[in-house]
Amino acid sequence: MTDGVDEPRPRPRWPLWTALAVVLAVLTCGVSAALLAGLPHRTADRGAADRAAADRPAAGRGDPATATARRVGDQLSAQLDRQAGALLDGDRSGFLAVADPAARADLSRRFAALRALRVTVWRAEPGGLPTPVAGRAGEWRQLVTFRYCFLAPDCAPSPVLVGTRWRAGGAAPLLLAVEESRSAQAGVRPWEVSELAVAVGPRTTVATTPALRGKLPGLLADAEAAAKVADRYAVAGPPPGHYQIFYAGRAEWRRWYGGGRPKWTAGYAVTVGGGHHEVVLNADALPAAGAGELLRHELTHAASLPDRGHPGKQTWWLVEGLAEYAGADGAQVSRYEGLDEAAELVAGGWNGRLDALAPADAAPADQVGGSYGVGYLAVRHLVDRYGEQRMLDFFRAVVHDRRSLDDASEQVLGDPWTALHDECVGYVRATVR
Repeated sequence: MTDGVDEPRPRPRWPLWTALAVVLAVLTCGVSAALLAGLPHRTADRGAADRAAADRPAAGRGDPATATARRVGDQLSAQLDRQAGALLDGDRSGFLAVADPAARADLSRRFAALRALRVTVWRAEPGGLPTPVAGRAGEWRQLVTFRYCFLAPDCAPSPVLVGTRWRAGGAAPLLLAVEESRSAQAGVRPWEVSELAVAVGPRTTVATTPALRGKLPGLLADAEAAAKVADRYAVAGPPPGHYQIFYAGRAEWRRWYGGGRPKWTAGYAVTVGGGHHEVVLNADALPAAGAGELLRHELTHAASLPDRGHPGKQTWWLVEGLAEYAGADGAQVSRYEGLDEAAELVAGGWNGRLDALAPADAAPADQVGGSYGVGYLAVRHLVDRYGEQRMLDFFRAVVHDRRSLDDASEQVLGDPWTALHDECVGYVRATVR
């Protein structure tokens, strides 16, 4: 789907399948105290309150209600700025000091999660003037965009828009609640709502709930190995500096990033803005042997896709085919585990069009697996015919530069797409026969 869901493919050794949700968007203890040692710090943007005040529109300055809202807004900006500085400094007491006591348990969990994830950038940007809460004297609601980075102090921050509620009237307003982000594109982030255990490696971070803490060492090892493979498919620049992975239990799978994935989904990658992707794995879908192949698939999405997602269903086969190719990690075609499903799809009435491969959410398992298998075989044929680098150049032209398949094929591969498409389909049919 255009800038939407990239449906997963089945695997014989687990009951659910991989997916890529390409959306725009923007954890509470570590594995050990050692993980929190040496957390990077970054100075908060302490001029945010002044800039927010300066950016407020001049209209309505003479209206008493607007003047009150403006004054409260300036106070809220100062409190948010103070809280951001405390978070980056690791000052839990200072982070909680701006809040009403009733809100501090939730904020304590958020603080621990963000620190465990090694937050390095945290900026709070109020959006417009606060509004009074009807029927609650002294209470105000303020929309805030939080911009954040993990680990890297100089990354392009990811945004998340949330509502906050405050009580004014004392020496400074007190934060009553931070609402969950409910973006139609992405939904709630794991660190907003869950207590998290975190493991950090040189190239990857894996976070899960305390109940699944025991899975972290194996997941981190698989993720570190997968990152080395995924790095090769960063087609439009250097690979991500760090891959962020969340391992979801059953309840978290239904809640993180809005849930609602097809039943056969085992994982997906989600764009969170700033050029970053985060990967989510379904704990109920992984084999005892490990998550290596699934992680290679999903981290390749994170490395290869633009922030705005892929162009749409017509190129689904190319996006998923590349991720499947990376997941296979150089194995012979005969060892690819989706061959049987691909054969069933081809024999079952597939119309022979690569641009019609994307399965619907309610598609049966064999069709989903077959679609992924055909995408893999088509990309594998492009690699065999033109080499990996030219295939990646073709991918970049189509997925990043949004050039048509006809144009990209002629300009990058030197052959007309109509003939090459039929050649790919012929290879698929011959391979699964």
